[in-house]
Amino acid sequence: MNRLLHILALCIASPAFAADLPRPLGDDDFIAFDPEKAKIGQLLFYDKILSGNRNISCGTCHHHDLGGADGLSLGIGEGGDGLGPKRVATLGEDRIQKRIPRNAPALWNLGAKEIDVLFHDGRLAVSDLYGNGFNSPAEEWLPQGLETILAAQALFPLTARFEMAGAPEENEVGGAINDRLDNAWPIIAKEVRTNPDYGLMFVKNFAHINTPEDVEIVDIANALAAFMGTEWKNHDSSFDAFLAGDKNALSTRAARGMSLFYGDAGCAACHSGPLMSDQKFHALALPAFGPGKTRRFDPQPRDVGRMGESNRIEDAYRFRTPMLRNISLTAPYGHNGAYPTLEGMVRHHLDPTSALALWNRDMAKLPAAPWLEEADFIVQYDTREMDRQRRKIDIEPVSLLDQDIADLVAFLESLTGQTARTRPLGRPKTVPSGLTID
Repeated sequence: MNRLLHILALCIASPAFAADLPRPLGDDDFIAFDPEKAKIGQLLFYDKILSGNRNISCGTCHHHDLGGADGLSLGIGEGGDGLGPKRVATLGEDRIQKRIPRNAPALWNLGAKEIDVLFHDGRLAVSDLYGNGFNSPAEEWLPQGLETILAAQALFPLTARFEMAGAPEENEVGGAINDRLDNAWPIIAKEVRTNPDYGLMFVKNFAHINTPEDVEIVDIANALAAFMGTEWKNHDSSFDAFLAGDKNALSTRAARGMSLFYGDAGCAACHSGPLMSDQKFHALALPAFGPGKTRRFDPQPRDVGRMGESNRIEDAYRFRTPMLRNISLTAPYGHNGAYPTLEGMVRHHLDPTSALALWNRDMAKLPAAPWLEEADFIVQYDTREMDRQRRKIDIEPVSLLDQDIADLVAFLESLTGQTARTRPLGRPKTVPSGLTID
């Protein structure tokens, strides 16, 4: 009887979908990375040897304990101490000059074959434009031999001053990027290959490497990609089970939320396909704060999103549609982490203009840095800029009841994988450099 009632509830709560449900996501949808290279990548990912000042690793801002992210709206890279929400800005002459301008994106399923563009603004894309396989901030100076877009992506935090490189006067890497960013990659590669343990690992597991001296930055990037692409591959959620044929996999509330997601709420217009993203760019008028991802000639602390890459006015304030599996593990949400909860982010999608009026600064999770606080929200006093952002909204408002919103959140929570918290390799206990691990 209980099973019959459950089936009836699903039928009542599940009208015809306005958008088709995606096909199940499977292992064939992902790049097959070498597991031995992934083990090298795991060590490098948590090893501060890749940073200019040897004080931060990839894992500092993309940590296993925080769902592959950092739990902050806008984090602190160089000049920070601690992990996640406990991270603080250090004091002294080298204190940070600005926060990281965008939210640290989660790493789930970035090894999917379908992905051909990365970063919130899409400034890295598969392309033959420069003859190296990618259109990237490094343009023609991006080295040859990067096997995947994920490997190309791994190179850029290493050369970002406020993320991992440091200031020009602090170390050789920071000084090198002050001239041209690709000047730093040989310095980082030398640090790795002259470590005896890393040198031997690369010789053993990379067919084209005969001696440690052969290790180049592309090999390091390919190892990092092998780790990220396998470690955060995950598609065993309740929703995935439903798509695979288990019609009882979703709770009644999650099933109602799925009906709304693929129906009247219109979420699937952008969060479409097996990866639940159209891999395109849309303007949502999220609350603006922080230093912004300003262009070199733009003095305003604002973030124009995709336009910063495309230089097309129609792309202003548009950001890449995120994939949604394990979204419940990666708060806060939005390109700048404006919303601390899924409910808040859902409500903003349903009515951006009204949500903007209700948003308050306490919702932003920003590590304490008193000398930056005056500038954190200065963009909100620029009435013309705020008006431009409010006018550029690519989604139509949708009116839903509170219960509908709760059901949508229940569906989003059903996207959490059964094994999302138990990753294949995890965080290493030690790294070859002997440096501390966050």
